[in-house]
Amino acid sequence: MNPSKLNPPGTLLARALMALIFISAGISKIGGYAATQAYMESAGVPGMLLPLVIALELGGGLALLLGFGARIAAAALAGFSLLAALLFHADFADQMQSILFMKNLAIAGGLLMVALHGPGDWSVERLRGTRTAIPAN
Repeated sequence: MNPSKLNPPGTLLARALMALIFISAGISKIGGYAATQAYMESAGVPGMLLPLVIALELGGGLALLLGFGARIAAAALAGFSLLAALLFHADFADQMQSILFMKNLAIAGGLLMVALHGPGDWSVERLRGTRTAIPAN
């Protein structure tokens, strides 16, 4: 089998897997709004930023999933993931927080790949004729 034939579905799967964590997190923050706001404030982050966090997670996650504005969404979500790692998971004495910190770094790395290489062939951008993927050599 030609490996290049796996690129379009593989890229879509990669985008979907990364998008899923943000979409589900945004939805859960709506359901647990007060608790999430209190958690943010306990870490020194103003709770009034929660609507922006929800909008970024849901909007960015959907943009990533659909492959529409994916480069911008991926870059914003990568920055968000790094910031969240630093603000909420930098307690390296706690093994679980260390794992969550590293998870956020890995997610940011995958998102940076999308920001650099685009959403791939199976994306709304490609369907609209605004292909942003870097062509294969």
